[in-house]
Amino acid sequence: MPRARRGGGGWRPGRQNEAYLFLLPSLLGFLLFIVIPVLGSLALSLVRWNLLTPPTFIGLNNYVEIFTRDPLFLQAFGNTLFYAVTIVPLQLLAGLTIALALNQGIRGVKIYRLIYFMPVVSSVVAAALIFQWMFNRDFGVISAIFWWLGDVTGLPIAPPDWLNSSFWAKPAVVLLTVWKNMGFTMVIYLAGLQSVPEELYDAAKVDGASAWQQLRNITLPLVSPTTFFLLIIQMIGAFQLFSEPFVMTRGTGGPAGATTSIVLYIYQA
Repeated sequence: MPRARRGGGGWRPGRQNEAYLFLLPSLLGFLLFIVIPVLGSLALSLVRWNLLTPPTFIGLNNYVEIFTRDPLFLQAFGNTLFYAVTIVPLQLLAGLTIALALNQGIRGVKIYRLIYFMPVVSSVVAAALIFQWMFNRDFGVISAIFWWLGDVTGLPIAPPDWLNSSFWAKPAVVLLTVWKNMGFTMVIYLAGLQSVPEELYDAAKVDGASAWQQLRNITLPLVSPTTFFLLIIQMIGAFQLFSEPFVMTRGTGGPAGATTSIVLYIYQA
C-alpha cells in the first residue's frame, strides 16, 4: 500500500506564522486606528494642556472636576442615558414588528420594504427639519391632532410646546431617531427571520401551536443573535447621538440643556 505524501494542504506546526502574516494588515489597522488613539486619549485625560505650553500631569483631577463641578456634563450624561434606554428598545421593537409583517408573502412586499428603509438613507438634516415643522405647537401636524381633539370633544386639550419644553423636547428627539433608524433594524431582522427553517413552523402548526407560541418559542430564540448584534450597535449609536438633537434645537441642545447629549456637549465645549 503506498504511503501518503507529506506536505500539500495539511497543517504543519510551523504554519501558524503564515496565519499571522494574513492577519497582519487587520492587526496593524486595529493597532493604528483604535488601540493607539484610545491610549492617547486616556493619556491626554490625565494632563492639563492648552496646546501652547507643555502638558502638565494632573492625574484624575480632570475626572473629579467634570463629575463634581460641571452640572451641564451630568445633565448631558443623564440625557444620553435617557436616549439609550428609550431609543434602543423602541427601535428593536419597531424593527422586529415591521420585519415580522414584511416577512409574509404579501403582494408588493418589496415596495413596502423600500418605503420603510427610505428614512435610513435620507438626510438627517432634512428629516430633522421636517420633524421641527411637525412638532411646531401652532401649525405642526402632530399638534393639529391635539387641537382637533379639543374642538371635537369640547375638552381643554392643547398640545405641548414640544421643542420649547424641557420635558417634551427629549421625546421629540427620540421619535425622530426611531423613525430615522428603524428601517436598518428591520433589514437586519429580516435577514435573521429568513434564516429560520420553515420546517420548525410546520412542525409547530402540526402540534397546534398558536402564532404567539411560534413567536415566543421559535422566532425569538432563533433571532436572539440578531437581537444581540442590534442591541450592541444601537447602544453605541445612542451614546454617539449628535445630529438629531443638534438640528432639532438649532445647535443649542435646549431648552436649558434638556436635549444635550454627551457628543453635543463635547462639541459645544
